[in-house]
Amino acid sequence: MVGDIQGIAKIPELKRRLLITFLLLAVYRVGAHVPTPGIDAAALAGFFSKTQGNLLGLVDMFAGGALRRMSVFALGIMPYISASIILQLLTVVVPTLEKLSKEGEQGRKKIVQWTRYGTIVLAVVQGFGIAIGLENMAGPGGGGIVINPGWGFRILTVITLAAGTAFIMWLGEQITERGIGNGISLIIFAGIVAGMPGGIFNTFRLVGAGELNLLLVLLLIVVMVAVVFAIVWVERAQRRIPVQYAKRVVGRKVYGGQSTHLPLKVNTAGVIPPIFASSLLMFPTTIGQFIDHPWVKAVTDLLLPGRALHDLLYVGLIFFFAYFYTAVTFNPVDVADNMKKYGGYIPGIRPGQRTAEYIDKVLSRLTFWGALYVSTICVLPTLMITWFNVPFYFGGTGLLIVVGVAIDTVAQIETHLITRHYEGLIGARRIRGRR
Repeated sequence: MVGDIQGIAKIPELKRRLLITFLLLAVYRVGAHVPTPGIDAAALAGFFSKTQGNLLGLVDMFAGGALRRMSVFALGIMPYISASIILQLLTVVVPTLEKLSKEGEQGRKKIVQWTRYGTIVLAVVQGFGIAIGLENMAGPGGGGIVINPGWGFRILTVITLAAGTAFIMWLGEQITERGIGNGISLIIFAGIVAGMPGGIFNTFRLVGAGELNLLLVLLLIVVMVAVVFAIVWVERAQRRIPVQYAKRVVGRKVYGGQSTHLPLKVNTAGVIPPIFASSLLMFPTTIGQFIDHPWVKAVTDLLLPGRALHDLLYVGLIFFFAYFYTAVTFNPVDVADNMKKYGGYIPGIRPGQRTAEYIDKVLSRLTFWGALYVSTICVLPTLMITWFNVPFYFGGTGLLIVVGVAIDTVAQIETHLITRHYEGLIGARRIRGRR
């Protein structure tokens, strides 16, 4: 571990990328404390003090406390994720988008541009809904949360929240391009981790006041440690399909003939399914929390975390996005064609279409177990917290995102270290060409 840290210090590019990542995340955390104009902060804090464990508490966890403070980043990155979901789903059914997705870098840039436009549209809709809801909300003392309600406040709130979401989206893209790791995932990671000290302090305070059973909290901590161990173990697990390359004679040299394997992760989609599923469930119900209508309230209550309908929809969406995202990112036909092109084959399987069908069959089975594992991790700890009525900060979704993003980021750092190491070995010997 010490050697890896010293290796990072010796690579200027990696140090620069890490510094950029930390600085941009610091900017995000500072912006999460800049309040939206026209709101009584004390009344808002009193209202959110009752949201621990319900939907708004979950949304606030993903936003890193920005919703509780109604800061300029109150919407967080969820509108961008919702827009990404919509565009990816439309890519499957709309021929124009499907054609763009196959046009390489230019097509990808066009889809990203449309995703940005969709993000702004969703942010405006959500911002307007939140502005209306804030005007109808009252603090613990009965006073209004909005100081001067009206169209001026609504327009200002919509502009502020939409601009904040656009800025977070830009930060995430800059981290992905210039820093280390996936920027959007790291922003969610930073928001969840930022609430850890407060959650731990609040838990100890409740235990000290006698409001929480110490043995129950210790049991939950043991469960969380076991969940972390399971996440690390499964995220690093692979199904290795043996691949044999035939010998080829090129001139006087013989190439190939070696045996290798095709690694397939158990959870190919990573943390994307729970993030997408949470975003899709949060989008309608977040606005429903601010609308004072009996029918809307009834539907919103059914979709609260810990309710049977919410958990069933959540598990179903996790399975859907696990299969969907795996199909988008991994194409068995392309893998089989590349293997056939370079003389590779799976022992006992005919190259070409049969190889693609075999890989797809194995991948489908792995995706099922991966989706089942993700669903269990996300739902089981949350159900335990709900059943025992314990205001514990971390649920399964937060743990999966934090551990998964940390593993992916460390893997990217290791990749940079290995790449730099090999470049150093090659650069140490200069091969002088003939004149």
